[in-house]
Amino acid sequence: MTAVVVAAWGALALVMAVLWRRQLTTRDATSVDAAWATGLALLALLYPWWVEGDLARRALVGAAGAIWGARLAWYLVTDRVIGHAQEDGRYRALRAHWGESASARFFVVYQAQAAVAVLFSLPMLAAMRGGARGALDVAGAVVWAIAVVGETVADRQLARFRADPANRGQVMRRGLWKYSRHPNYFFEWTHWWAYVLIGRGAPLTWIGPVLMLAFLFRVSGIPYTELQALKSRGDRYRAYQRTTNAFFPWFPRRQA
Repeated sequence: MTAVVVAAWGALALVMAVLWRRQLTTRDATSVDAAWATGLALLALLYPWWVEGDLARRALVGAAGAIWGARLAWYLVTDRVIGHAQEDGRYRALRAHWGESASARFFVVYQAQAAVAVLFSLPMLAAMRGGARGALDVAGAVVWAIAVVGETVADRQLARFRADPANRGQVMRRGLWKYSRHPNYFFEWTHWWAYVLIGRGAPLTWIGPVLMLAFLFRVSGIPYTELQALKSRGDRYRAYQRTTNAFFPWFPRRQA
């Protein structure tokens, strides 16, 4: 299995190096997010051919990971790349902060995304090598379906809200966003539990939900998103924070 992981990392590192070279010309690093999700989808498709294990389980996990990664990649492309003349705000801020060293530092960013994609692919790889088929495979498939549907619905609800000029400066508090400030992140995290179930709780499968929760709360998820929302929506978003859970969906609280 080590050889498979090393090969996967080498392939993604090469792809990320090509994309990094491209951003030197375009001055736009937004593509790295979609590349991360696309890389995961490709690994999910390739792993079933490289590892041993029950054929049906390999096919199930491969299809689940590929569909999830492809959906996320397409959403990121349409939300952040297509129709956007400027680089994503996060990367514009980093480019300005880093100054002349931005090119070298962005190379590290791209390569870090390759490494993280491989790390997140390990739960899929471990799930493919599980024992005999049983009820846990069905439970994992159900969790996966709920998570993907929930994440898709949340993304579409937010996209429709943003597309309406009348909502400029307003806070999205409809649909799933009434019960969680980040329902898309919640369902993205939920998705990783599918591999824990299918993989019978194998140690490597726990990397998904544990690491994703850390990323969402400590790295590039909720903290950055909330900071940008407070800057653009101010007191409206502060009121939303007081009444609505940040992550786990629940009924909104009444304001004093």
